[in-house]
Amino acid sequence: MSRNIANAFASTTEVPALPAWPGSSPPAAHRRAIVLVGMPGAGKTSIGRRLAMRLGLPFLDADAEIEAAAGLPITDIFARYGEAHFRDGERRVIARLLAGPPIVLATGGGAFADARTRAAIRASGAVSIWLHCRMPTLLRRVAGREHRPMFLNADPAEVLERLMAARHPLYAEADIVIACSDESPETTTRRVQEALESWQPPARLPVTLGERSYEIVVGDGLLARAGALLAPVLPARHAVVVTDETVGPLHLPTLRAGLEEAGFALLAEITVPPGEASKDFSRLQLVLERMLAAGADRRTAVIALGGGVVGDLAGFAAAIALRGLPFVQVPTTLLAQVDSSVGGKTGVNLALGKNLVGAFHQPRIVLADTATLATLPARELRAGYAEVAKHGLLSGERLWHWCETQGEALVRGESEALVTAVLESCRLKSAVVAGDEREESAEGGRALLNLGHTFGHALEAECGYGGTLLHGEAVAVGLGLAASLSARLGHCSQELPGRVIAHLQACGLPARIGDLPRGFSVAALLGRMRKDKKVRDGALRFVLLRGPGEAFTAGDVPAETVERLLRDEGCAA
Repeated sequence: MSRNIANAFASTTEVPALPAWPGSSPPAAHRRAIVLVGMPGAGKTSIGRRLAMRLGLPFLDADAEIEAAAGLPITDIFARYGEAHFRDGERRVIARLLAGPPIVLATGGGAFADARTRAAIRASGAVSIWLHCRMPTLLRRVAGREHRPMFLNADPAEVLERLMAARHPLYAEADIVIACSDESPETTTRRVQEALESWQPPARLPVTLGERSYEIVVGDGLLARAGALLAPVLPARHAVVVTDETVGPLHLPTLRAGLEEAGFALLAEITVPPGEASKDFSRLQLVLERMLAAGADRRTAVIALGGGVVGDLAGFAAAIALRGLPFVQVPTTLLAQVDSSVGGKTGVNLALGKNLVGAFHQPRIVLADTATLATLPARELRAGYAEVAKHGLLSGERLWHWCETQGEALVRGESEALVTAVLESCRLKSAVVAGDEREESAEGGRALLNLGHTFGHALEAECGYGGTLLHGEAVAVGLGLAASLSARLGHCSQELPGRVIAHLQACGLPARIGDLPRGFSVAALLGRMRKDKKVRDGALRFVLLRGPGEAFTAGDVPAETVERLLRDEGCAA
């Protein structure tokens, strides 16, 4: 591109200052720029002008800005300098316009189809809206546009069909999709404004791990937008989904539709039985063979749709297939959303114990759709809450007090409490993982997330992973035992164990060994603990408490103290 044209692209109209908003502040979406995208004829300019008037924002048309600055019609810019140069200049114009005060911006039909332009719009914080029109409507509206580059000496229907096939999956990455018809521009504008006013962007929490960094995205309805959310972070638009026989019928159709809207090809949908029994080598081999037989290559993403079992199994398969495939966590249980989907721990169980074989393999993104929690059985919801309570004890009095006051509302399924629990838990875990990704810290760090797990994993292993004892239930008992052990060793107040146990029991969870439907022996549980992956040089390691927010790791706990605690809890010798 010549210097004159490059300079013209860089010198587009200055955006006028925002008018004063009457009364209160504008809705949150209106404090952002609004970018309209879509096919030629979708009505971006006519709708954009009307929307800007309704919102009291300036309106700009990207194509008009480019033509005015360059002093040339877009047709001539294409002819003289080629599309690649035009797209580069277009992207810089759009980025410059969006860097100023909020505006309503109509873009050319090809702008949002350019990956770097989409990234620039996302980075600006603008709200992108796809005006999605059907072919008959577009054909009527593009009549007489033969001067546009794409329609020169061509059949408009053929051009539109080709462009729709290429661009619709990319337009699907917009924040809001509006299905347009032959209704009046005023009606469409009103619907766009209503969609803006009701739009709630999902919360995004970063997990900062250098080149392996990713986001935890938390919100309602994310499965239906999965393709739009995944496309920017994956190397290609093809994937395999691993789910289980319970979750698949509930949520796979919505996920599938969300992926297909953004042009994803699903090479395979692999379903395993629910429960911990699926985390073994035979099931791992089945998953690997199915995904590779379907044609997965090193750019194929493995999407885990389900709870912690599916996440661990699919994640480990992704870690070892072809020496590593991109991995996505789509957790559908509370336990997975608040804990196991974040941090990159994957693996399978052995008869000797839980998660003894595995790998650290970070996901590219975590999509925590809180709407999926409405389908959880009450027992599963309670079990997931155990990890939330654990995070409360690790975080400090503020979150622990929230647990004590809101935990019962959460296990009743109240949505506000569920969303808070997911966000606060993910915020804590992402910070811990960022500081100690591979649990290598000599003291503290990621190991603190194992609060209650040394006892809990031993109880799970003794029960055989058949569903008699859920992971969260085992963790709940482990939390009660960890608090009791801390008090016996003089690290915390004598009141703390009673506080922890009473709260967990009030939420419908077992918190003592005596709350479980079967008995255990001291020898068997200690034997399981000695095979735990956290053992160092033969010494048991526990996470103990001085109080909420004051956890620490200890490798010098006398075995006789643990034995006495287990006996006092009702275990046989």
